Amino acid sequence: MSLAFILDITIGLIFIYLIFSLLASEIQEMISTVLQWRAVHLKKSIEILVAGDAEESDDDRIINFVNELYNHPLIKAINQESKGISNLPRRFTWLLSSLLGQVPLSGGKKKKSFFGYVQYQKGNIKDNNSQSHSIKHSAPSYMSADTFATTLIETLGIPELVHKLTESRLINFKDEQLQEIQNILLKFHTQVNSIDDHITQFSVNIYQEFTEVVEKSFTEIIDDFCKQKADLLISMNRMAQSLDKYIYIFQEDIPDEFFAGKALQKLRFLRGDMFNDIEKTISLKGLRPHINEVVQLINIGSEVHQGLLKEFQNQNIEADQTFGKLRVKLPQSVIKNMASLAKRAETKAQNTQEAIYILQQELQETFNQSMERSAGVYKRNAKGVAILIGFSMAVIANADAFHIVNRLSKDSAVRIAIVNNAGQIVKNNNLNASGNLAEVKKQTEDVLATILLPIGWNAINLKQQLDWEPSKQGHFSVQKFLTMIFGWFVSGIAIAMGAPFWFDLLGKFVNVRNTGKANTSAAKK
Repeated sequence: MSLAFILDITIGLIFIYLIFSLLASEIQEMISTVLQWRAVHLKKSIEILVAGDAEESDDDRIINFVNELYNHPLIKAINQESKGISNLPRRFTWLLSSLLGQVPLSGGKKKKSFFGYVQYQKGNIKDNNSQSHSIKHSAPSYMSADTFATTLIETLGIPELVHKLTESRLINFKDEQLQEIQNILLKFHTQVNSIDDHITQFSVNIYQEFTEVVEKSFTEIIDDFCKQKADLLISMNRMAQSLDKYIYIFQEDIPDEFFAGKALQKLRFLRGDMFNDIEKTISLKGLRPHINEVVQLINIGSEVHQGLLKEFQNQNIEADQTFGKLRVKLPQSVIKNMASLAKRAETKAQNTQEAIYILQQELQETFNQSMERSAGVYKRNAKGVAILIGFSMAVIANADAFHIVNRLSKDSAVRIAIVNNAGQIVKNNNLNASGNLAEVKKQTEDVLATILLPIGWNAINLKQQLDWEPSKQGHFSVQKFLTMIFGWFVSGIAIAMGAPFWFDLLGKFVNVRNTGKANTSAAKK
């Protein structure tokens, strides 16, 4: 038995497995599309990421929270769907997917809608008992880390919580400063009330100026901040300017009197202490909340949350609007994960806005790491499905590995035809160019029209495999039948290896065969 003969048989066997692998890839891709495996796997991976544990990912609160994430406009935007007549094939796949989806996978809980329900503009998610709810039939198969991090932060309402917490503290700061100024003016009025009518009238007038200039201005500043017309730094500067204006009015009209000068001195000291270094005041007063404090606000029922809720009620702020997105208590896993990432972000950031940005970066990194692990799980699952498809194809086509080798070794016409066509296909595709599998598939289809492969359930193959003939009425060799089953198993594993693997291998063997021929020709010369 020569080396060229062995190479021809090997090339023929590899070529046959390449054909089957190309077909298996098409079948697996079709099944994956119909059942939306990638989209389902992505959503399940996000549920596990949010829950922090695969066992906890089936918790209804986790599922509902991830469904809320999927209702975010950013995720809706990446789930493109066709409309009109062109959507009919997609609707057919939805029907198949919904029927097959009634069987829960991996022992998980069966859900009426895996992708959740459509959230309408009014903000209501139709419940299962509603007759008019709209079930989501699809979801994105891919999601970037930036999209996930932004969606999670906005769904949790962290930017709004930062603003509301800052608003609450700024209101308290405003009230403290107004109270300080008011105490100075009232004390001044008490001190000069019985001294002189002119000075007494000045104390009354200057208090009215305080009401009209400072109190009114501070109220407008807070109102602009609440409406997000100005940020914290601008608001603090405006307060300082308003107080400067009042001090100037006080100084211009001040009578030559000891207590009036004392009051003016206190006002100047108050202004300098609070507004000379605004950043220092913001830091000391905690006007910019730490990101970890903001994350604790998400935990409905926590001390931080209850404290802020009480503050809002005392300040007549509509707390229901502030925490409207958090009506349902979030899973503790979400709180713990966010708190852990928030602490890491807080150690790297100098202010709250920077901390939110760093928190988003931490979420992106966590998402990417989770998706890497998830991709490994998906590949393992896909490989298992590929083995099932490969074994099924081997049985249906009667692709017995041992019979194929036997036929190739004995039938020179089939062997030469397969080897020649395999060599031509490799040559046309520049050897090992496994990326152009679509063209390879087209060329193999042309080959199948001209070559009869040593497969199938015809009488000739069954005679060679089992010593079975129609006249024997079911009598066949049990030993050979077991060998045929093992041959199917070998073929199933081989088909599951994938078309890129077999095409690369085919190119290498064809290259070795051609090299051997060239050397032989040179030796003859």
